[in-house]
Amino acid sequence: MRVIAGAARGRKLVCPSGSHTRPTTDRIKETLFNMLQMEVPDADFLDLYSGSGGIGIEALSRGCRQCVFVENNREAVRCIMANLKCTGFLGVSEVMAADVRQALKKLENDHRAFDIIFMDPPYHKGFEADNLAFLTRSSLVHKGTLLIAETAMDTDISYLEGYPCRVERVKEYKTNRHVFLRI
Repeated sequence: MRVIAGAARGRKLVCPSGSHTRPTTDRIKETLFNMLQMEVPDADFLDLYSGSGGIGIEALSRGCRQCVFVENNREAVRCIMANLKCTGFLGVSEVMAADVRQALKKLENDHRAFDIIFMDPPYHKGFEADNLAFLTRSSLVHKGTLLIAETAMDTDISYLEGYPCRVERVKEYKTNRHVFLRI
């Protein structure tokens, strides 16, 4: 796994061992950021279920202002820290070693808001629905915030119809998809 483009282009990233995380392939990451290229510069980015930090680091490399990484797996947090050090992005990053729901509440209590929020939770556990329900009604988002949820292809997303956001795009891959929601 590597940084695809921008200031840290070509830097290799370390990934946690085992099956606790699913690193996003370089091809999918490149496709995702090609779709986000106009959104990322100067954005405040929140990377939930960060794994190795590859998505947030790609956003930083492409010019986002700052990124908050949220991950509760200790080995993954060590990888994020190593990857931030390797790419030189420690100074514009915050790593929260916490459960996503606890981190979201803390960020809200700290009066933080984000332009782009990316989440890649474990599949088939309903975490994306729970987190989107919280986020769309929280002060962490503002009018125009882009929420991106990675889900398995067979995850039902019809629940989104009642949310205070619109589905802007759904990009499908072989086994998963990215759902783009705009507040």
